[in-house]
Amino acid sequence: MDRFDDEIEQLAEAVIGAAIEVHRHLGPGHPESVYCSALEYEFELRSIGNQREHHYRVRYKGKDVGEGRLDFWVGKRLTVEVKAVEELSPVHSGQVVAYLSQKDEPVGLLINFNVPVLRRGLRRIVRSKSKGNSPDVK
Repeated sequence: MDRFDDEIEQLAEAVIGAAIEVHRHLGPGHPESVYCSALEYEFELRSIGNQREHHYRVRYKGKDVGEGRLDFWVGKRLTVEVKAVEELSPVHSGQVVAYLSQKDEPVGLLINFNVPVLRRGLRRIVRSKSKGNSPDVK
């Protein structure tokens, strides 16, 4: 594993730890915005560098065609998408893959707080090396 992989792994572990702490205190049932605010505060408490609602340019065949928004961009390396839904769907994973493709990043986290145990709401999304956007969800 190279230095960047180690860095991403450390960021992912830090984010998951912060998310578990938020879920432990708030539990399921709140709107997504509440979890984003709590997670942002937990990142601050843990000195985890992040940008909330990070905007980025969407390009199509070399042309800017719009703007996307990540819930969090952690350490300028890790995409984090927050949900508070009954069940994660392939559309949610696809959303993260689209972010990863546009930012040319290999991995992101999808976190659904609307679950009894947060481990059931955690998804690691790995962008395949090929041109396609099919995710490897773990």
